[in-house]
Amino acid sequence: MPVAGADLGINLYMAGGGRYRRRRFGVLAAGDVVTRKAHQPHVQSRDYNQLNGGIERWLMPVDDAVTANVVAQGLLRCCTAVFDRASPADAAASFWHIEMHQFRIEATSKELGARTPEGAHRDGVDWVCVMLIDRTNVTSRIMQIFDPEGRPLGEFTVTDPLDTVFLNDRRVFYSVAPIAPLDQAGKACRDVLVLTHCRERDCVGEGPQSG
Repeated sequence: MPVAGADLGINLYMAGGGRYRRRRFGVLAAGDVVTRKAHQPHVQSRDYNQLNGGIERWLMPVDDAVTANVVAQGLLRCCTAVFDRASPADAAASFWHIEMHQFRIEATSKELGARTPEGAHRDGVDWVCVMLIDRTNVTSRIMQIFDPEGRPLGEFTVTDPLDTVFLNDRRVFYSVAPIAPLDQAGKACRDVLVLTHCRERDCVGEGPQSG
């Protein structure tokens, strides 16, 4: 399930004007099976993203070959099973609305690459899965977790491909420090796959955020 940086479009919707982020976006539904939905814009409330929220962002679609990939399908089924068990019993009958985000964050000695330029935030969904795909020439970046009052709960670094973090988005906020090149003469790249899950009944007219 590779993320090829050259195949990801530059994110032109960065309010700060940065050009350090490449991405693709896709929407799926999961019940007994996982199915791909028609391509649609990524929309999120400014309540969750004051930097880039409040607009329709038409991003390059995730390739069908990616969502159909056996590894991706396995990860989607795993997330659905885990989140089903961790969710209240009265929500189990509703389908999951899943948004898949392929990110490549780039950085040079002149421009850092912000993974979460909006700072500590929630995504406005139920659950978030963050998987590291690859990193090249990157200094270690810390992920920090906070409670809703902003008190730190912990921090750690995701370093190896397939390292994965699951977040209960209704209970915690998170942020990731910007990346910088380990070797200042070269470019730093960090490839990440993000899946956000929310119950379809809770997602009408409200797009989740993944940065």
